[in-house]
Amino acid sequence: MKRPLKPEEVRVWGVVAATVHPLPGRSTPKTAEAQATKAQPAEVAARIAPPKPVRRQSAPAREAVDGIEPRRKRRIARERDPIGARLDLHGLDQDRAKVVLEGFIRRAWEDGYRAVLIITGKGVQGDGVLRRRTPEWLAAPSLAGIVAGISEAHRTHGGEGALYVALKRRPRG
Repeated sequence: MKRPLKPEEVRVWGVVAATVHPLPGRSTPKTAEAQATKAQPAEVAARIAPPKPVRRQSAPAREAVDGIEPRRKRRIARERDPIGARLDLHGLDQDRAKVVLEGFIRRAWEDGYRAVLIITGKGVQGDGVLRRRTPEWLAAPSLAGIVAGISEAHRTHGGEGALYVALKRRPRG
């Protein structure tokens, strides 16, 4: 036996049903509930509140730059694709770390490296500032032509406290 719907469930269903439209050439089926709605529109309208607008949060920092393709990440982790250079940001403040990171990425790209390792550390409680901000800095427009993708490093290379950065190929010429 079906249980009766709770008033909250009826309200939610009313909101959902109000957003559905029939296919072209079809009419909305008549139901007992729809007929009751026509008989008491003010009462039903008072019970069914319009949905509240949803505030979208900005995308997480790690999604600012696409991740490295899974096969390429596996090759980097197993060191079949060499990690051209490593940068350790431990002990740097945000401003200094950003400048050092940008210079390091540009030099690595100019030297023809295809993958580098950035060691940010995890921070005191696992949510360090450098760990959070590094993906944002790598997504900057000034590095868009250089960085192909970023991914969290394998455990052997630092795990959550490090990032693989895949670099685009340098144009020939």
